[in-house]
Amino acid sequence: MSEEQRLENNGPRIADRFRSFLPVVVDVETGGFNPATDALLEIAGVLLHMNDEGELYRGETYRYHVRPFPGANIEPAALEVTGIDPDHPLRPAMDERDALGRLFKQVRGQVKETGCTRAILVGHNSWFDLQFMNAAVERAGIKRNPFHPFSSFDTATLGGVAFGQTVLRRAAHAAGLSWDESAAHSAAYDAEQTAELFCQIVNRFRDQYEEAIGN
Repeated sequence: MSEEQRLENNGPRIADRFRSFLPVVVDVETGGFNPATDALLEIAGVLLHMNDEGELYRGETYRYHVRPFPGANIEPAALEVTGIDPDHPLRPAMDERDALGRLFKQVRGQVKETGCTRAILVGHNSWFDLQFMNAAVERAGIKRNPFHPFSSFDTATLGGVAFGQTVLRRAAHAAGLSWDESAAHSAAYDAEQTAELFCQIVNRFRDQYEEAIGN
């Protein structure tokens, strides 16, 4: 069922569930921990959808390799963790403006389709991802950022509440999700695992949510 049909049939809408915000899972891989000085090397976004029963599920994944901005710092220790070789000749990297522009185009389309007013970032330790994205937005001079500038959903916190685990791998295991250690620290894989975890937690609280809005 499309979002237009949901409006006509008064079916469950993701816009209603999150106060007109569209949750979009984002994961970044970087050259360090400082968003002002360290390179953004990879960004992935996962769209989320809602079925006719009001359950959230993972949708499309968009992943972009990013060319370090001029003068960007890259820590060797960070590359050891991510396995990224920024200078690999087969790495299809683009500059920050192009990568963010492509991701934001998909997000804006989904915001409009779902009747939401703005996207809100979902991430594991989400403030890290949001800071790096905001810094890249500023460097690129992008004026229409579809994401809320400072609010986010953090699955490290939510995983701690729901499963007593704050590490993504451990929270995924506690939630009964599979985990491929060889694929971890890829922006796309981490974003998809975060999306699965977020959906499961949200769906577990669906009864409490429906009870709350019914009162």
